[in-house]
Amino acid sequence: MPDENYLPDLRDRLGVPGIIDVHTHFMPDSVMQKVWAYFDSAGPLVGRTWPIAYRADEQVRLKTLRGFGVRAFTALVYPHKPEMAAWLNEWTAEFAERTPDCLHTATFFPEPSAADYVRAAIEKGARVFKVHVQVGRFDPRDPLLDPVWCLLEDAAIPVVIHCGSGLVPGEYTGPGPITPVLQRFPRLRLIIAHMGMPDYSDFLDLADQYADLRLDTTMVWTDFTESQTPFPTTELTRLRDVGDRILFGSDFPNIPYPYEHSIQVLEQLNLGDDWLRRVCYQNAAELFAIT
Repeated sequence: MPDENYLPDLRDRLGVPGIIDVHTHFMPDSVMQKVWAYFDSAGPLVGRTWPIAYRADEQVRLKTLRGFGVRAFTALVYPHKPEMAAWLNEWTAEFAERTPDCLHTATFFPEPSAADYVRAAIEKGARVFKVHVQVGRFDPRDPLLDPVWCLLEDAAIPVVIHCGSGLVPGEYTGPGPITPVLQRFPRLRLIIAHMGMPDYSDFLDLADQYADLRLDTTMVWTDFTESQTPFPTTELTRLRDVGDRILFGSDFPNIPYPYEHSIQVLEQLNLGDDWLRRVCYQNAAELFAIT
């Protein structure tokens, strides 16, 4: 059974006002229902049974997340086809306006209109973008994205990007396709979702090379993930070296275990309270200027 005291006790011990979760999903209901149906069917990009732990309507999910002590979070959306991203951005802008603790989120897809609607989202106040190379099945090196990467680099807006090959590899996943993007746009504030699972070492190498690259902890070290994609124990010491660029993420609501497990596994790494404090709150607070 979940321990209701674990998260408040941890926040008190760390001396933080809450948790900042950079990897949560809020979407138009029609889209969320399709996402849940995909998980229910154990679709090709999932590849295994995946029960949704926090399946509920939007207001219940918001109340649940805030009940965990989450002070700020994202509404990660992602298109899987052209002519979808601009509509999603309209929805996320409206969601952010009525949900003050949500970081205004936007997205994009390689298409001729991408630069225009990304620029519009930035002008409306987008604070973080999400892009899913695996689901979108596109090459991040696509020339249609060059002006987008340039806009985001110049605006210094973080981009949560699923470009690792977990759980199922895609044609353009892994460090290979994204590395040339970083070479061309070295100041991009990419946040590598899931620590780049399963290519953990390669993405830690990229973090060594690019000072503005960050990684999120989403699903890493959980029992669900470790059973198939274990984090290499030989790399644990490297987590200290990039401790100021690791951000907590959960994948709420689409996780198959209790929310607090996502943080318990971080504590069990035994990297110390200062490291945990930075990962669960301070790093994101500094990145997004949350006071």
